[in-house]
Amino acid sequence: MTVKKTPKKAARRVTKRGVINAKKAVTKTGSICPECFEIIDANIFERDGKIWIEKTCSKHGSFEELYWGDAKLYRKAKRFAADGKGIENPNVDKKDPVCPRDCGLCSIHKSHTALANLVVTNRCDLSCWYCFFYAKRMGYVYEPTLNDIDKAVETLVNEKPVRCNAVQLTGGEPTLREDLVEMVKICKKHGIDHVQLNTNGIRISKDLELLKKLREEGVNTLYLSFDGVTAKSNPKNHYEIPGILDNCRKAGNMGSVLVPTVIKGVNDHEIGDILRFGFRNNDVVRGVNFQPVSLVGKITKADRKKMRITIPDVIQRLEEQTDGQIGKEDFYPVPTPKAFTKFIEALTGEAKYELSSHFACGMATYIFNDNNRMLPITRFVDVEGLLEYLSHKADDLNEGSNKYVTGAKLLFKLGSFIEKKKAPKGFSLPKILFNALMKHDYKALGEFHHRSLFVGMMHFMDGYNYDIERVKRCTIHYVMSDNRIVPFCAFNVIPQWYRDKDMESQGISFEKYEKISGTKLKDELYKRDVESLRNTLLYKKTYGI
Repeated sequence: MTVKKTPKKAARRVTKRGVINAKKAVTKTGSICPECFEIIDANIFERDGKIWIEKTCSKHGSFEELYWGDAKLYRKAKRFAADGKGIENPNVDKKDPVCPRDCGLCSIHKSHTALANLVVTNRCDLSCWYCFFYAKRMGYVYEPTLNDIDKAVETLVNEKPVRCNAVQLTGGEPTLREDLVEMVKICKKHGIDHVQLNTNGIRISKDLELLKKLREEGVNTLYLSFDGVTAKSNPKNHYEIPGILDNCRKAGNMGSVLVPTVIKGVNDHEIGDILRFGFRNNDVVRGVNFQPVSLVGKITKADRKKMRITIPDVIQRLEEQTDGQIGKEDFYPVPTPKAFTKFIEALTGEAKYELSSHFACGMATYIFNDNNRMLPITRFVDVEGLLEYLSHKADDLNEGSNKYVTGAKLLFKLGSFIEKKKAPKGFSLPKILFNALMKHDYKALGEFHHRSLFVGMMHFMDGYNYDIERVKRCTIHYVMSDNRIVPFCAFNVIPQWYRDKDMESQGISFEKYEKISGTKLKDELYKRDVESLRNTLLYKKTYGI
């Protein structure tokens, strides 16, 4: 028997003008206290057309934080929520694990590792105030050995039911490791398909031979810091970006993804310009992945309000700053491609790679070049109609339909989801989709990525907006020194449980590092010659000066 619950009345605030700001309950979740990291209950609710999270710690009082800046977009994203298959061989052997205290991955985790981060050093040649971590702040140097890297990758590829096939070498600044190329070889030895290098690109801008070696050994993508198109908004590598992209071209069009950390009041006025910059350099820039800032550590409510920006806020600015060339209707949440995975699994009878993160973790779209104008894929493809059709065809296959008959129907039907008059010229999306779905020809998908620009949003959490349901579904993980696999927002948001505890146990003092390496850490800090870089023709051409 189903018992119908009486809905709770919305909380209301009363002013002289009457009732405003009605609070609508959305869902209950778990969270942490940002002060003591106690696991506590939380409510996610709607007010003023936005989504908020509220929670109370018995020791540190109540906290309320903006969760998503647009309730309508939140509801759209929620329609595509889809849990993954979980982990058949969890690293943590515990009967009743508690999230996020027992990470490793545990038996209640709902997603396989879609991208694994391997921290190869915490040294860096920069010291950005909003960075998650670097050696100067930690007080020691952490650098796993090649043997450690080998064991970590082996753990990842043994994950079941879906082996990890994508690894990001990260830091700190990985290019400070002289044995970085050997790490890439280790990843490829274990059959990792996609190797990504997370870098500020400073050494890449000066060392073409290193980039060529990395590409030859199997690095697919540079995951490149890029916080704006001006020196003020992008103090990290504004002057080096021209050299980085130039070397990417010289190294055989090495692909890169621009990764802006977006902070309200700092660089959110350049969101449209950042996208246009990536679009102009689409021969080597494969995507732009905006990351609203994660306000880790203790921070006042006033400062959080000053800097807090969420995924819908970034999309809103993108819409405004591109005069509507790209907008809210063009974005879908990360789990959206579930229908593709479902179809291929039904066709092959095998568990396949899937993106099953929480619907609030990120959104994305693809844009194409239409006579130098940005054209989102949603403007010429019926995305939701295509997804629904693929889901139905997967059901047919699971019920015994002949795969060849299904393939023939698919080939006939795919074109009906595409408005050819609006599609970019010389581009057969139905053929690419058919080859990818039926023939497993992923070179076809490579053509898709080379013709388009990925535009993503990924908002990593902090102690104030922490939602444990997101942690349970995380697909971006770190591998620790004991080979436990830990979700991103457990590893970095609760560092004393994971990141710092693990790295400190394996780290060495600055004095010992300097004695072994013969290098002073202070000498590794980058000192740029601004005038020399600014006066080059390459700089002026890159920034259109």
